[in-house]
Amino acid sequence: MTPRVFLFCLLLLGAAGCSRGPLIPTYALLPEFQLTDQTGAPFGSKELKGKVWVANFIFSTCAGPCPRMSSQFRALQKQTGEPEGLQFVSFTIDPARDTPAVLAAYGKRFGADSARWRFLTGPVAELNKLAAGPFYAGEIDGSLTHSTRFTLVDKTGRIRGFYDSSDTEMTRQLVADIQTVLKEGS
Repeated sequence: MTPRVFLFCLLLLGAAGCSRGPLIPTYALLPEFQLTDQTGAPFGSKELKGKVWVANFIFSTCAGPCPRMSSQFRALQKQTGEPEGLQFVSFTIDPARDTPAVLAAYGKRFGADSARWRFLTGPVAELNKLAAGPFYAGEIDGSLTHSTRFTLVDKTGRIRGFYDSSDTEMTRQLVADIQTVLKEGS
């Protein structure tokens, strides 16, 4: 290797070492949405603007993966501490049964910090715009089948990652990616 090539390689390695950290891809920009939270108040993309958030899709009468996923959200609340601007959002896939009062009781059952973890319900069409669209969580069609992934969304409403909730390594990666995305633009 010539001295010039060696110097060039050394500069490239140095530049890589000075990068701002891991790059997390962008998958989609979420559309604006307006739903209703567990208190009965309007809640949507405007309230989430400027916040990093993690989303999932659940329903309160689920005997399958939803209780596990909600327990994992509770654990994520604890693991991430209380950084300013971090929210958790659970969208129902059963809006006919999951009224704000039902979602409030469900959240209480799982120790949800109501300031940081919102449970959203609303019209099927509005929920479907998100579930069947950019979140790829399935159709809200009465079948009650849905994705069990967690989704990381950045401060500008861009999806930054999908994480299999049943994979321990993926949830560890989610915690690391939350920290990275929280630091972006700071």
